[in-house]
Amino acid sequence: MMPRGTSNYTTVIYDCDGVMFESFEANFAFYSKVIDRFGKPPLDRNSAETMRLLHTYSSKDVLAKLFADDPREQAALSFAASIDYRELLPFMHLEEAFVETVQALHNRVNLAVCTNRSNSMEMLLEDFGLTSYFGYVMTAAKVKNPKPHPEPLLKILEYFRISPGEALFVGDSELDQRSAESAGVPFVAYKTNLPGFARIDHHSEILKLIETRNPGVNALA
Repeated sequence: MMPRGTSNYTTVIYDCDGVMFESFEANFAFYSKVIDRFGKPPLDRNSAETMRLLHTYSSKDVLAKLFADDPREQAALSFAASIDYRELLPFMHLEEAFVETVQALHNRVNLAVCTNRSNSMEMLLEDFGLTSYFGYVMTAAKVKNPKPHPEPLLKILEYFRISPGEALFVGDSELDQRSAESAGVPFVAYKTNLPGFARIDHHSEILKLIETRNPGVNALA
């Protein structure tokens, strides 16, 4: 069902990890560095809960969990902030057709990022040549309450001066879905069966969703 209202979609908001980038190995390497530094047992790749934690939550929340009841939590946060994320770039890979899709959307709708990354998002955009496409970048460091709280999305809506129904939020995690639902923003589930407005398996499919409300925005050939 289409979101209520007659206005066009004016904004597409993207989560970062698992949506813009396949970044599991980079996140695993990042947190492994912290764990190794403080002599804690290696992270368990076979633990679905641990992998979900590393991939979706803010670094502050991840380390709070990994260092629960450990007096070195603040030291771990400081060490994590000192890691040069460029060392992990070889582990980062753009999702198929993402660049072509944002190129097609650029100058037709607003583009934004809403991520629970804290301080590496702008660097990633710069290093992958994506900075010019995004009008606003929301990170966990810019809000009091990161996803799944609606605050990050609400701040993006405020920045662009739009209503929730004028935006689409493309995400892949329950945190994304809950944040979108709370903010009233239609949720587009990327490569996941989470409930929402739509599900896509390929980035070019977002253009078809936009075209239903924005005549003239054509899908990729």
